[in-house]
Amino acid sequence: MPVATQGTIKHISTLEMEKMSAQILLSNTYHLMLRPGEKLIKKQGGLHHYIKWNKPILTDSGGFQVFSLAGTQNRSGQKLVKLSGEGVAFKSYLDGSKFFLSPEKALQIQSDLGVDIAVCLDECVALPAEKKYIEKSVELTTAWAKRSKIFYNKIKKNKPLLHCVIQGGLDKDLRMKSLNDLKEIGFDGYNIGGLAVGETNEKMFEILDFLVPEMPEDKPRYLMGVGYPEQILEAVKKGVDMFDCVIPTREGRHGRLFQWRKQYKKYLTARKTNDKFYQTINITNTKFANDQSPINPDSKLPELRTYSKAYLNYLFKIKEPLGMRLASLNNLEFYLRLSDEIRNAIKKDGI
Repeated sequence: MPVATQGTIKHISTLEMEKMSAQILLSNTYHLMLRPGEKLIKKQGGLHHYIKWNKPILTDSGGFQVFSLAGTQNRSGQKLVKLSGEGVAFKSYLDGSKFFLSPEKALQIQSDLGVDIAVCLDECVALPAEKKYIEKSVELTTAWAKRSKIFYNKIKKNKPLLHCVIQGGLDKDLRMKSLNDLKEIGFDGYNIGGLAVGETNEKMFEILDFLVPEMPEDKPRYLMGVGYPEQILEAVKKGVDMFDCVIPTREGRHGRLFQWRKQYKKYLTARKTNDKFYQTINITNTKFANDQSPINPDSKLPELRTYSKAYLNYLFKIKEPLGMRLASLNNLEFYLRLSDEIRNAIKKDGI
C-alpha cells in the first residue's frame, strides 16, 4: 500500500497512482484528525472524494503516531501523551491543542472519513521493554479491540471492514495470547504490529514463523510498516498478504532509486531469499552527472523514459522538487511492479 499519510503521497497525485495501477492507499487517522479534520473531510464527501481516489483506502488508527510522542516533553517538562484504560490524551504537534483518542473515537473518525478498511486503536510499545509492561500493553490492546468491535456493530452508515492489531513485542507467548484473544473477538483482518521498529530481520522473521501459521487463512494478514523489497518477499513466503511502507517515497526524496537487475527473476524465485534481484543507486553521486541514459528505459511512465540520469542528478544538486518527484515515481513504480512480480511468481512457481 503506497502511503498517503495526510491524504497525499508526497509529490505524487492520486491520478498518477491510478495510472501506475495502485490498488489501495494507506492514510493516517492521527494526522487527518489534526488537519484538516474528519468533519471537514466528511462535508467534502469523504476521503475518497476529497483526494480523488476511487479505489480502497485503509487508515491505521493513529496509535503508532500518538505513542511515538509518549516520551516527548514540552518546554515545561510535561509529557505530551497521557495513557489510561479509557484511551489516550495528547497534544497536537501543530499547535498544542488537546485531543483525546478512545477506541470508539478512533473508529468513529475512520467511519466519518468514509474509508474501506479501519484499524482498531492499539498501544504500540517501544522496544526494548520489560515483559510486565508488554503484558499490560497486550491486555490493553485486547480490551480496546473489544470496545472497538462493540462500537463497530453499532455503525449504520460508512461501515468499513475492521482490522485488529496483534502486539506482544518479541515474546512468543505474548504474541500468541494477543492473536488468540483477538481471534476470539473476530475481525475482518489481522495486522501484525510492533515489528520493523529496529529489531533484526532474523528476529522479525522468527515472529512470523510461529505467528502467521496460526492466523486465520481466510482473512488478510498485514505486516505493518514493512519494508525493503527482500523483507516483503520473505514475508510473503511466510504467508503475509499486505504491506505498507514509506521507503519508496522517503528514499526517493533522498535521491536513492530502486532498480531491477537484468536477471532479477531467477533471484526473485530462488529458494533462499536475497536482495540480488534489485539494486539501489544514489543519483546524487558525481558519476551520474554525465550519464545520458534514461532514469528507467523500461518504465511505463514517459517522464522516466525521457529524462536522463544526468538531468536527475542536476535536479537534486539545485534542490529542485522535480528531482524528488521523479525519484519517488521511479520507486513507487518499482514497488508496485514488485507486488505484481511476486504474485506472478506465486502463480507460476509457487514461491
